[in-house]
Amino acid sequence: MSINSAMLAGVSGLVANSSALAAISDNIANVNTIAYKRNQVNFANVVTAQAVSGKYSAGGVQGTTRSFVSQQGLIQTSGSTTDLAISGDGFFVVTDKGAGLTAADGRKFTRSGAFSVDADGYLVNDARLYLQGWPVQADGTFNVNPSDLTAMDAINVKNLGSAVEATTDVGVTANLNKSGAVSTGEAAYNGTTVASMSDYASDPTTGTRPDFVIEMNVIDSTGGSRKVGMSFLKDDAAAPNTWHAEIYSIPATDATVAGRPGQLARGQVMFNQDGTINLATTTLFGAAGAAPTLALAASGAAGTPRWANSLGIAAQTVDLDLTKLSQYSAASTVNSIASNGAGVGNVVAIEVDEAGVVSAIYDNSQIRKIAQVGLATFPNADALKSVSGNAYRPTIPAGEMVIKAAGIGGAGSISPSSLEASTVDLSAEFTGLIATQKAYSASSKIITTADQMLEELINIKR
Repeated sequence: MSINSAMLAGVSGLVANSSALAAISDNIANVNTIAYKRNQVNFANVVTAQAVSGKYSAGGVQGTTRSFVSQQGLIQTSGSTTDLAISGDGFFVVTDKGAGLTAADGRKFTRSGAFSVDADGYLVNDARLYLQGWPVQADGTFNVNPSDLTAMDAINVKNLGSAVEATTDVGVTANLNKSGAVSTGEAAYNGTTVASMSDYASDPTTGTRPDFVIEMNVIDSTGGSRKVGMSFLKDDAAAPNTWHAEIYSIPATDATVAGRPGQLARGQVMFNQDGTINLATTTLFGAAGAAPTLALAASGAAGTPRWANSLGIAAQTVDLDLTKLSQYSAASTVNSIASNGAGVGNVVAIEVDEAGVVSAIYDNSQIRKIAQVGLATFPNADALKSVSGNAYRPTIPAGEMVIKAAGIGGAGSISPSSLEASTVDLSAEFTGLIATQKAYSASSKIITTADQMLEELINIKR
């Protein structure tokens, strides 16, 4: 009868509004939860078959929960370099454990990016979920696989070892005095005999004293510092704009060579009439115009020049940039020597860039890539299943997952040192709370009224 249907409709109203109250309660409780996505219960009417013409039978209401997973929260700056926020589509791939991951281990997806380094060196968020990424390969690239979650691994930033970079480039900015007098020893100079400038560097009682010396530090393959000297001796008046030059190791015993002790290169450095260097006619590195490069074989290797056997270090090639070596009528001086390479360094910080590349920063200014964070995208993110820890699991309605690098193929960009705020609007939730309370009270009133009417019906029989 209609009174019974009215009572059942009231009951359905109590159930639906209870669900709405639960969703609102969850939203309010998580107003400060990082990257929390609000939920909302939407109501839909239920229509029942009308058994008797002219009489109405109430169907009631049903509640359907809707999750606004794809809604973007406000990106806020944080004080940690490992805090990450996603601006746009995508989720961080996370797991419940760090070491020993297999294909059978479940993967979860989250936008909660408050990551920090745990005692074992893994990046974990506040829910103890381990951040996944593509490990860096030997050539510095990443094997980005859009569908294989097993290609990713928990990112560990500990036990990386020390960073060493051997010197490969040295740039010299210096001036040789064009107005200087020709040395009295220049007439007897011969770079292939005991009259060389490299001999003078080892023993000032022998060899030929140079007019000017530039000393450069070179980092070897083990992080050790090796010194290399470049000496210049002005040629006589018959060869203007010409300087004798030698490059040698200091001390000479650091290198094994076929000629003079420690001598790595010798020849002439030529200058143009405007004071700039003429590399096309310079013979310091062999034939005229040869590339200004020093190549030393490894210790113990065949051939010369090579690093001394006692050093036990790897082969090394150093490119010299002499384009800023000049010859002007001013005092000979070194303005600057710029070189790459770095000695032994230890990790002092971890940073993540907008492409999701996690790097270790060393106290010797070196930066070493560790891994790249991948972002998982879904065609219908709102259909993901919510699990504890502010994370989600895939579902069939959510669609096929694809893993992408940040900013590629529709994936959002990563904002380092930032966090995504909750999408809860407190004022809207409080308004909904009042409306839900009123609706719940009205539904209970339906039941009370229907009960009174049934009681009246029973009393008629009496």
